[in-house]
Amino acid sequence: MKGWMYILECSNGMYYTGSTNNLELRLQQHQNGEGANFTKKHLPVKLVYFEEFARVDEAFYREKQIQGWSRKKKEALINNQFEKLHDFAECKNETHFLNVPFDSAQGTENNSAQGTGNDSAQGTGNNSAQGTAPTRLLSGAETTDSLTLLKSNGNGE
Repeated sequence: MKGWMYILECSNGMYYTGSTNNLELRLQQHQNGEGANFTKKHLPVKLVYFEEFARVDEAFYREKQIQGWSRKKKEALINNQFEKLHDFAECKNETHFLNVPFDSAQGTENNSAQGTGNDSAQGTGNNSAQGTAPTRLLSGAETTDSLTLLKSNGNGE
């Protein structure tokens, strides 16, 4: 069964990303206040972008992908500025590993990068990181109310 991923612009200017197996019906539901709680509070809504998929689960996967995107990246997609998508995907946070000087990770006298203390990066202590891959903690993506349709009766209700 076909599926669609769509982006709505709400009356407050925010974007809502959803997926469905019947785009026309789902848009009507949103406009009638029968859609998601988020869009119900910010009527009217306007369809600004959609993609069609062979299967609704593919549309749902794409919905979840786009929900994690920044507003600028969504706007590049909406405006068909595909060449900007990669640029907007780059992390610009000052704490991002590309923005931290290399020497800031090197230890000091008691926490030497090649010392023998317990916190050594290549030492012989109990907490040695030698032979282990670096761990990166990922924060959860900003999410809004999402549309999840269960295909219980085949018409998206």
